[in-house]
Amino acid sequence: MVPSFANKLDALGAWRADLESRLGELSRFLFDHDLLDQPASELLDSLTLRLSSEKLVVAFVAEFSRGKSELINAIFFADTGRRILPATPGRTTMCPVELSYDAEEPPMLRLLDIDSRLGSASLSDLRGHPSAWKQTELNVKRPDLLAEELLQVMRTKKVPLDTARDLGFWDDARPDDNPPRDSAGMVEVPAWRHAIINYPHPLLKRGLVVLDTPGLNAIGAEPELTVSLLPSAHATVFILAADTGVTKSDLAMWRDHLCGQPLARYVALNKIDTLTDPLSPSAEVEIHIARQRAMTSQTLDIPENRVFPISAKQALAGRVSGDADILRSSRILALEDALGHQLLPQRREVLERVVLAGTGQITAQIGRRLNDRRRQLAEQLLELRGLRGKNSGMVGVMLKRVDAESAEFEQCIARVQAMRSVHTRMLKDALLTISNDVLREHTEALQEKLRTAVLNFGVKRTFSDMCAALREHLKKAQVKGHEIHDMLGASFTKLNAEFGFGLSVPPAADLSRFIADLDLIERNYMQYLGLSHAMRLSQNRFMEQFRRMLVSKLRVVFEGASSELELWNKTASAQIDSQLRERRRNFKRRRESLERVQLASNELESRIQEVSAQEERLRHLQARLATLIEGIEVSATGPLPMGGIDAVTIELPLGDVAAARA
Repeated sequence: MVPSFANKLDALGAWRADLESRLGELSRFLFDHDLLDQPASELLDSLTLRLSSEKLVVAFVAEFSRGKSELINAIFFADTGRRILPATPGRTTMCPVELSYDAEEPPMLRLLDIDSRLGSASLSDLRGHPSAWKQTELNVKRPDLLAEELLQVMRTKKVPLDTARDLGFWDDARPDDNPPRDSAGMVEVPAWRHAIINYPHPLLKRGLVVLDTPGLNAIGAEPELTVSLLPSAHATVFILAADTGVTKSDLAMWRDHLCGQPLARYVALNKIDTLTDPLSPSAEVEIHIARQRAMTSQTLDIPENRVFPISAKQALAGRVSGDADILRSSRILALEDALGHQLLPQRREVLERVVLAGTGQITAQIGRRLNDRRRQLAEQLLELRGLRGKNSGMVGVMLKRVDAESAEFEQCIARVQAMRSVHTRMLKDALLTISNDVLREHTEALQEKLRTAVLNFGVKRTFSDMCAALREHLKKAQVKGHEIHDMLGASFTKLNAEFGFGLSVPPAADLSRFIADLDLIERNYMQYLGLSHAMRLSQNRFMEQFRRMLVSKLRVVFEGASSELELWNKTASAQIDSQLRERRRNFKRRRESLERVQLASNELESRIQEVSAQEERLRHLQARLATLIEGIEVSATGPLPMGGIDAVTIELPLGDVAAARA
């Protein structure tokens, strides 16, 4: 059977796990041989954390009854032999559902009450408050109980009209989109604001996060969905029904929330099995499907090769039963192939660049230390061999020379301290450019404008100006980072020439990805500051959540840029301490060797052998380091492990497959 997206994602996870293992081996090797200083340790830790914590977020968005939950089951969870998410006819998933896995937590369903939306706390704030969530441990070994527990995401409740309006499910400006009222004037709304399912599925363990987002009202009512979760998803699959095509509410959802970033958007034209007509030839059905696909492409203004006619129902049935013909007729493999060939390589390339850049720094940094050690040992060996046949007077002369060289070397301390003083001042100046105070000043000005603007007139311009100002701060920090790089480069060159150091400045810190993150935030938020969202933004509760999320997003960007700049500076300047220590150790070893030779000339040959053995050991260390780095680079750039999910042992949390299917 053709490998599914699940297989390809698992292969990516296996690739990441292999790199994690190799980085761990490299870290242990450096530690065991006293080569792991703090900057190298922090760099390896950050690379390992990036590989282990990197999430792949795939959002599935649709109006009710489009087969969204069935599609998620078919793509990701068919291996369990049953449906994980409830997927019955009608309205099933009522609140946004996030499927992920955290090994530190037990399998659990966490539900956030819808009434929490009446407060000012955002989803990001509430994630760190367990008491705000209803928590239910999942019976992952009992499929029947698991399915029953997950039905909680379907729960609704009835509230008065004013409450529905405050919750965001009733919009007087759009009466056609409002839910019906019962005879008592009550409005049915979801019981939960958000659901998080911590489930030990192999793909979720690999870092997959599935976001199941139901209905236009659910998206529009939760600002964090519209401006944070959906825009930050690595891919979004928009599900339509093949028998209805693009409805009015579908089009509204697409235009308001999903039309940006076309390279990350896919459209699934689901339920093509409903178009089958026993009274019509199959060729006519194919023509009808092709027509619907073309019309969908034209209406949504998306390339036709990103519209995929599928049957999620047939796909799940084919996979659970192992029937290749049913799976093929579902056409889901074309959608999975697009996800696997376009999305996964992009994520891999990002991680590959990060790993190769990091190991390049490690190679240069540790390589310089080993070369410096070998050079010092070679000088010591040359001295000792020169003592063969010499009298004690010559040894005394050489002892004086060592003392003189040591005293001369210590003169560089004043030069190093002066350089560090300049470096500290320049770094502080650069960090002040992107400090929290700068960010707070600009966001408070925006907040004041939001508070005083009538129907948000002029807010777009103010927001754009704020983003432009923040972008300039990041660019200014980048320029200052290059100035620090040039200053250190000039200072290192002088120290190398005058005092025999082996210092080298790594490439300057690159803040371009943080500027790109700011650009993305600006694009995502800008569309919600227009007149079409003026009424919603005029609500204090919605605006407060909007502001909090914006500040939170910007803080992540600026703190990330500051950390990047600080880590680079620490890595660059740490070489000095390392080489100072090495040089002092070398002078001490040289003095001790000469003193021992002076006391007992018969120890000369044994000392020569000892130093020769140390030099040989360093040569082997260099060879082993090169082998470890080469292994990481080969793994990073080589093909993904083929075989995917079938090539690893999977402990299905539902028991054996036969029991699950039963």
